[in-house]
Amino acid sequence: MDAQGSAAELRPVVVRVAGLNLAYFGIEIAVALTIGSVSLIADSLDFLEDAAINLLIFAGLGWSLRNRARLGTGLAFMLLVPAIGAAWAAWNKVADMAPPAPLPLTLTGLGALLVNLVCAVMLARHRGGSGSLTKAAYLSARNDVAANIAIILAGLATAATLSPWPDLLVGIGIAILNADSAFDILKAARAERRAAADA
Repeated sequence: MDAQGSAAELRPVVVRVAGLNLAYFGIEIAVALTIGSVSLIADSLDFLEDAAINLLIFAGLGWSLRNRARLGTGLAFMLLVPAIGAAWAAWNKVADMAPPAPLPLTLTGLGALLVNLVCAVMLARHRGGSGSLTKAAYLSARNDVAANIAIILAGLATAATLSPWPDLLVGIGIAILNADSAFDILKAARAERRAAADA
């Protein structure tokens, strides 16, 4: 399939993925702030960032290799937003080491897992197209699935121990995971820049 056909197929997918991410951001941030969960704050910011990434991908489809590489570089830096948010939430949590309520933490993590599995499946067949753009969307959804499993485990561990540490450690882990994906997307964007220079 040519790049134009691939972009036409991807456009409605990224719009649906953006809508799902934006809707669950609202749910997750409300629960996170209510129960004081670092991992849910980090993950909710990740949902917001994923919505923005997918809308930018929608805008960037059909652009030249050089412009897609520039957008890919910007998207890589956007992946660092949840990392910064998690660091801020973790810093504040150290001052108040009360554990989050384990049941809402676990149930919200389960809901997030379902949303991200749907998004990852929707994006999986497109992950090889449009270079750094679709790589950004797919890696973001894939990372979120891993993060949500960790949040569910943190909820169970919090229920067993009544400790704030499982939630805090998962929040920091989400930040590290997003930073690693940012470097992967930067590599894909560099490859697109080289391809544009050779063309």
